[in-house]
Amino acid sequence: MPGGRLSHQERRAIAAGLNDGLGYAEIARQLDRPTSTISREVARNGGGRGYRADHAHYATSSRARRARPQTPQRPSDTDQYAERFATIMVEGGLPRMAARVLARLYTADSRSLTAAELVTALQVSPASISKAIGYLEQVGMLHREPDPRRRLQHYVMAEDVWQQAWKISSRTNLDWAETAAEGAELFGPDSPAGRRLAQMADFFGQLADDMSGGPGFDVIDDALTVLAAYREAGRVIEDERAAAVLGWSVDRVKTALELAATTRLSPEQRADLAAGAE
Repeated sequence: MPGGRLSHQERRAIAAGLNDGLGYAEIARQLDRPTSTISREVARNGGGRGYRADHAHYATSSRARRARPQTPQRPSDTDQYAERFATIMVEGGLPRMAARVLARLYTADSRSLTAAELVTALQVSPASISKAIGYLEQVGMLHREPDPRRRLQHYVMAEDVWQQAWKISSRTNLDWAETAAEGAELFGPDSPAGRRLAQMADFFGQLADDMSGGPGFDVIDDALTVLAAYREAGRVIEDERAAAVLGWSVDRVKTALELAATTRLSPEQRADLAAGAE
């Protein structure tokens, strides 16, 4: 007795037998099939009056394709790299999903990605993406841009994303130092808890100072802001004019350019400043 799936020809024989008024047992005998096979085939595909051989054959094939397990796609080299990149950021203290989103944005061909694209790429729920986006927006590492043609939001990574991350880490260390110092004062310098907290305050206070670059760190931001004003104007503008535009004092403009150009800017930033001063 043959086994396996019914062929297209067998289904045509079943349809012909039903049209001739034959019972399931007789059709099964003619096809050398179990009666149960014929009865299930007819029941699944329209019943005795509605059975159509062609429709039954293609419908069964379609069900089989849907039921066939899909072979999972092997992650590409870029996908694997993005996940390794995210792991490094997680080890540095970034929440895991936020790190995965940031890694995808950093390695994408496009300058931005939508929530749907992130859901597809990371194979997670929209809620997980939304939570990660909210965190990254809160700390200034990305922002939203509306799509002018469709009702979509594009997520764009901040150009100074790592500077923002550095500042956040520095502020966190400063918060720890201040909280520990408050505790040391509360418990008293002679108590065990006070001594431990005072030591902690000194450590994180020094770490925050080191990370912020000391008193001249903000000069970098000031210098780049002045440079941006130069670029916007298309020329070097007088210190007094720059101060008026930015709402700063003239001394602040001069100090930012003089100190930052010689101490705390990268070679690329110094080159930009030199070009702006020409």
